[in-house]
Amino acid sequence: MIDWCRVRELHDEIGEEAFEEVLALFVDEVDEALGRLRHAQEAPARMAEFHFLKGAALNLGLKDMASLCGQAEQMANDGTPTDSERSTVLADFPQAIAVLRNDWRAKV
Repeated sequence: MIDWCRVRELHDEIGEEAFEEVLALFVDEVDEALGRLRHAQEAPARMAEFHFLKGAALNLGLKDMASLCGQAEQMANDGTPTDSERSTVLADFPQAIAVLRNDWRAKV
């Protein structure tokens, strides 16, 4: 789920041109983080990527993704395996970004 109120709030704060730049930067940074997460084997590395992705998701209103990343971050911190959560994040985060990129103009 996308918090369109958060998207609208950010858009209103920084303006359309800056929002487009922030969104492009967000996509690039998330792509890089997903690549690092894909290859992260140790819990501290996974925890760091889940933490980064959680923050990125919160900044742009991707509430469900932020929640999942937060849960996975805590699991990694606790030493609980996160293979399932990693697979879900790797599959679902790009889909959430696609919805955000395609729909934001109609929603703000």
